[in-house]
Amino acid sequence: EVQLQASGGGLVQAGGSLRLSCAASGFRFDDYAIGWFRQAPGKEREGVSCISGSDGSTYYSDSVKGRFTISSDKDLNTVYLQMNSLKPEDTAVYYCAAVLGSWWYGVCLDYDHWGQGTLVTVSS
Repeated sequence: EVQLQASGGGLVQAGGSLRLSCAASGFRFDDYAIGWFRQAPGKEREGVSCISGSDGSTYYSDSVKGRFTISSDKDLNTVYLQMNSLKPEDTAVYYCAAVLGSWWYGVCLDYDHWGQGTLVTVSS
């Protein structure tokens, strides 16, 4: 059974940093794409960043490019999202999700398996 456990959210001031972690289990890491998605109140869910479990290729949405960095540790089956220069508009519930097929990192939308969310709040 695919399981994803997100953690690391919290309250931070604008300009600050947070690192989110997604612990994955129940599947072969190399075969999947794993991503971070977020949903703010009243807004549609957005694909923030996704990574190939096979070769580490990455995708970033324009809204976070240059500020967020996604990475993975295959030994720990964990995907991280380092978020720097945070803005109030980054406030959202952040979810990690996975889909079979590592090449899907480039299409950071509607993955099949979802973890629970972690709340990130950025104060101005």
